[in-house]
Amino acid sequence: MGRAEARRAQKSTRTAKGKRPKKTGIRRFFTWKKLLAYFVAVIALGAGAFVALYMYVDVPDGKLEMRLQSNVYKLENGTVLARTGQVNREEVTLDKVPDSVKNAVVAAENKNFWNDSGVDIKGTARGIFNTVMGRGKQGGSTITQQYVKNSYLSQEQTITRKVKELIITLKVDQKVDKKEILAGYLNTSYFGRNAYGIQAASRAYFDKDVKDITTEEGAYLAALLQAPSQYDWAAASDAGKRNAMARWNYVLDKEVEQKWLDPAKRKDMKFEEPRQPTPPKGLNGQNGYLVEAAKKEVEQAFRKSGRGESAFAAGGWTITLSIDPKRQKALEQAVQDKVTSKLDPQARKVDAYAQVGAVSVDRKTGKVVAMYGGQDFAKHQISNATREDYQPASTFKPVIFASALENKSKTQDGQPITAGSMYDGTNERPVKGSDTPFAPQNEDHLSYGPVTVQESMNKSINSAFAQMAVDVGLDKVKKTAVAMGMNGEAGGFVERPAMSLGSMSASPLHMAGVYATLANHGKQTTPSIVASLSRGGEKVAMPDSVGPQILDRTSADDVTQVLKGVVNDGTAGVVQSSQYAVAGKTGTSDDNKSAWFSGYTPDLITSVGMFGEGPGGKQVPLTGTGGVDGGRVNGGGYPAEIWAAYTGQVADGDTEFDLKTDDAGAVPPPPAPTASSRPSTAPSGKPSSTPSTGPSTPPSPSNSRNVPSHNPTPPTTKPTPPTPPTTKPTPPTPPTPPTGGDGGDPPLNNRD
Repeated sequence: MGRAEARRAQKSTRTAKGKRPKKTGIRRFFTWKKLLAYFVAVIALGAGAFVALYMYVDVPDGKLEMRLQSNVYKLENGTVLARTGQVNREEVTLDKVPDSVKNAVVAAENKNFWNDSGVDIKGTARGIFNTVMGRGKQGGSTITQQYVKNSYLSQEQTITRKVKELIITLKVDQKVDKKEILAGYLNTSYFGRNAYGIQAASRAYFDKDVKDITTEEGAYLAALLQAPSQYDWAAASDAGKRNAMARWNYVLDKEVEQKWLDPAKRKDMKFEEPRQPTPPKGLNGQNGYLVEAAKKEVEQAFRKSGRGESAFAAGGWTITLSIDPKRQKALEQAVQDKVTSKLDPQARKVDAYAQVGAVSVDRKTGKVVAMYGGQDFAKHQISNATREDYQPASTFKPVIFASALENKSKTQDGQPITAGSMYDGTNERPVKGSDTPFAPQNEDHLSYGPVTVQESMNKSINSAFAQMAVDVGLDKVKKTAVAMGMNGEAGGFVERPAMSLGSMSASPLHMAGVYATLANHGKQTTPSIVASLSRGGEKVAMPDSVGPQILDRTSADDVTQVLKGVVNDGTAGVVQSSQYAVAGKTGTSDDNKSAWFSGYTPDLITSVGMFGEGPGGKQVPLTGTGGVDGGRVNGGGYPAEIWAAYTGQVADGDTEFDLKTDDAGAVPPPPAPTASSRPSTAPSGKPSSTPSTGPSTPPSPSNSRNVPSHNPTPPTTKPTPPTPPTTKPTPPTPPTPPTGGDGGDPPLNNRD
C-alpha cells in the first residue's frame, strides 16, 4: 500500500465531522467529562444525605449523666465484692469557676473554643476513618463535641455515634450559648477518682471548692481530662508522673500563648501535688486492693481499645475477678501468721513502717488467683501488690541469666555463658568491658574466688552477675526484662552496670509476670485479675494473659533448673518442700528498704515483697522489723516464709517440673530434702557471714585477684580459698538462722 492509500485509509476511520470512533467496553464510562459528573453527583448525594440526617436527628432531651449506673465487682462464685461508680457530681454555675480554671481547660482542650463553629471537621473525619480501620479512639474533638458526647450520647466508638455527634454538635452550637456549653462540659467531664465535673474533681484532688482553686491546681485538673487515671499523682507510675508534669506545663504554656496568663507569673509557678485519695465506703480490707487492681486493668484495656475511661466510669459493667477464695484466704493468713502477728509498733517504731505485698498467679491461665495489697485499704490506699517504687534487688538476677542464654552470650574469654561457666566472685571486683566503672560489693564483703553461675545464683553473688550483665550487653538485658514483663519506664531502669543489682523499681505484680514467663517455658505471661467483663448482653474481650514465645523454651527451662538450686542449696532454703517442686530467688535491696522472694511450683507463681514505708511515703530500712534476730530483714526471711506458708496450703503437689534443659547449660542442683529434713520456718534474722555452702573463711581480695575472671569449665575440685590476712578481721558471725541469707544487695553508695 502506498502512502496516499494509507492516508485515505486513516481518514476513512473517522466520521464525516473528523471525530475518532466511539470508545467501547468499560472505557466508555471513564471519560474526563463523566468522571467530573460522577464527582459532582457524589457531592450532591452526600450533601443531600447530610441535609436529610440533619433534619432527622434531633437533640435528645435526656442527659447521660442522669443514667449513670454502678459497676459491680464479683468473684466467679457469685460473691459480690463491691459496687462502685455511683455518681459523684455536683453542678456549679460558670460564675463559680475561676477564670484561671476556665482558661486552663479551654487552653488544654480547645484553644479556639470561643470562636469556632463547634465542630472540628478534620478531627471528626480522622476519628471516623480510624473507627472504620479499627484503630480505636484517635482524632480531636472540640469542647462542644465532647459536651454533646458527655451529655447526650454514649461513649461507644462507632460510626453511627460519631455522625450523630457531628449533627447534634452543629445544632447545639447554633442554639446554645458558648458559656452554657462550657458550663455543661465542666459539669459532665470525668476527672478520675469517680469525680464527674469540676466541683467533684476539686474536692477529690484538693479538698476544696472549685471557687478556691489556684491557677496551678486548675492547670492540673485541666491536664487530668486527657488521661484521668494515668495522671492521678497518687497512683501514677514514674512515667505517668512525667507525662502528667509535661501536660501540666503544656496547659500553662498554652495559657501564656493565648495571653490569658502573664509570662512572669508563669515562670514562678510550681507544681502542687494533689492530696491522697480517700477510699470509697465498703472497700475496706483486701476488697479495695482487688477492686482497684481490676479497675485499673479495665481502664487500661478501654484506653487501648479506644473506648476511653469515661465509658467504664459511666457504669453498668459487671467485672468478674479471677481471685480464688481459698487461695486468697490462705495468702492473707500466711501474711498474718508470718509477719503481722509479730509486729508491735508500740515496742518497735520500725514495725509501724512494714508493708507487705504479694501476687499469686496460675501458670496455665496467667490469671491472678490471690493478691495481698496491705493490711487494710481503708487505712492505706497504696496497693503494695501493684506499687512500683521499690527495688526488686537480686530477684532480677535470673533475668540477666535468661538474657545471656537467649542471646547466646559469651564471657570476656569468649566462652558461652551457661550454668557451669566460671566467674570471679571477688568482693568489689571491677567489671570488665564497661565504659562506666563499677565494683559492686557482695553481702558482708565476702569474696568467693572462682564460682560457677549456679553457685553465684545460689549465693546471690553481686560481682559475678554485674560482670555477666556487661558480658550480655546492658541493652539486651533490659530488652529481655521488658519482654518478660518489667516496666521499662520504671524509675532507675537505666542501662548501667548497677542495673545488675536490681536497682530499678518494680512491683510484685510485675515480678510475678517475670517469673510466670519462666514457669511457662518462655511464653510471655502478663498476670490479669479480670476473668470477664460484660454489660447487659455485651461481653468485652480482655487481652490474653499468656502470650507468644519470647524466650526459647530451653533457655527458660535452664533458668528454672538453676533456680531450683537456690532453693535446695542456696539462700531460699526455707521454701524447700518434699510435697512439690520449687524454683525461686531471694532479694534484699539497698539499705534493707525492701526484701523479696519470687518463686514458683509447676502450677503456681507467687511474688512476695516487703517494704519499709515511713511517714509521707518515704522509703526507710526494715532493719529490726518484728525483732528479727540480727536486725537485717532478708528475702530468705519473712518474704520466703510467707511464700512457704501460703504455697504449702494451695499447691497442687507436683514434685517435678516439666523441663527441657540443655545439658551443657544446667547443673543439677542437690535433691530436695525429705519431709523429715525440711528446715524450720521460724523467722530468720541476719544470715551468717559464712554461707552454708561457701568457704569457711572468706578469701582475701588481694589473694584472689590473680584468679582468671572467667574459665571455660569449672575446676574438677573446688579450690580451698586462702586464709585472709591478719590485718583484715574476719566479719563477725551472728547466730545462724536455719534459712541461710540472701547474698544480695549492698548499699548503693559505691554504685555508678
